[in-house]
Amino acid sequence: MRYLSIALVIAAINLVFTSHNSQSLAKESNKHIVKQVTVYYEPGRFAAWPANHGMWVWGNELLVGFSRGYHQNLGEEFHNIHREKPEEFLLARSLDGGMSWSTEYPLENGDLIPRGDFLHGTELPGVPIPPLQKCEESLNLKHPDFAMTLRLDNKDGGQSRFSYSYDRGKNWEGPFELSDMGTPGVSARTDYIVDSKDSAMFFLTAAKTDGLEGRVFCARTDDGCKTFNFVSWIGEEITGYEIMPSTVRLSPTELLTTTRVREPDYGPSWIDAYASHDNGESWEYLGRPVPDTGEGNPPSMLKLKDGRICLTYGYRATPYKMCAKLSSDGGKSWSDEIVLRTNGGGRDMGYPYSKQCANGNVVTTYYFWDKQTGPERYIAATVWDPSKIPTKD
Repeated sequence: MRYLSIALVIAAINLVFTSHNSQSLAKESNKHIVKQVTVYYEPGRFAAWPANHGMWVWGNELLVGFSRGYHQNLGEEFHNIHREKPEEFLLARSLDGGMSWSTEYPLENGDLIPRGDFLHGTELPGVPIPPLQKCEESLNLKHPDFAMTLRLDNKDGGQSRFSYSYDRGKNWEGPFELSDMGTPGVSARTDYIVDSKDSAMFFLTAAKTDGLEGRVFCARTDDGCKTFNFVSWIGEEITGYEIMPSTVRLSPTELLTTTRVREPDYGPSWIDAYASHDNGESWEYLGRPVPDTGEGNPPSMLKLKDGRICLTYGYRATPYKMCAKLSSDGGKSWSDEIVLRTNGGGRDMGYPYSKQCANGNVVTTYYFWDKQTGPERYIAATVWDPSKIPTKD
């Protein structure tokens, strides 16, 4: 009996030590997390897809676009947005580096009008849909408060458009027509790099030769968006799709882009990386920084102030998580996975957009849902500190 008592005491001590050690390891593994934030949540509503709209930063001020509809339980295989009620475009703004947010409604000013059959719901009753305008005046792409959003009418390559703002997204001009540039049709989302007052590069998805999504290409304007010129395809046309690029500039002539890829009946989806050493004229395949994103999710990439490349993405499979990876060599190799948030409610999540604030924190926005909050999809943000993630030798 004495030996049994001693054994029980030792076991209890080991249990306490193990529990304490596990808590310490968990705390250590989350040391990069500054705050988990709810950007927009409303009971009975569906909010999603920052990656489709865009995110902008001015110092510690942030602005992100997203879609809002009505929640409808359509099952795990679908986006749970009501098909017969209107979808609209909203903005959320933070003035404190992503720690708190307020919601803005650009449709009230007639801005960012929805168009076309890409909508999951219906167009807003009573809101007129204006014809696309031709952009006849050169934009000042270097304006200190400039923002641009590029949007699609159809995921399989319809007519795309863009709008711009000179006051940090409080008021928008447009929508303006984005030409197809000789492709079968363009499904534009917001991925651009401004090089000068008049010049910028755009990274877009076109329909393939069969008319379905998609194939990635880069384009350029040198006259402030009055015209756009096709520059090059990025990668070969595949049977499945390669869509939703996210791109950073490494030098005056070097670019790095990542893409969302899936082949039919192949298994997982993944993220591929390409590099250009001649300012987009040609591209070299670098590899697969994320070999499995579950059902599939787009990348969001940015160049950090310390020179590293940051890649964020959603993992659409159990445990349904938001993740990041870092590269110190221009995308040739990547760190282990960094978990930003985990234990989502299901596959209807992700689509991140990330920006780094003046204070050094990265703010990653995305849509999410979990059993604690309820079935509604909501916009969330993880504020995290990349300096807490050491560079691997």
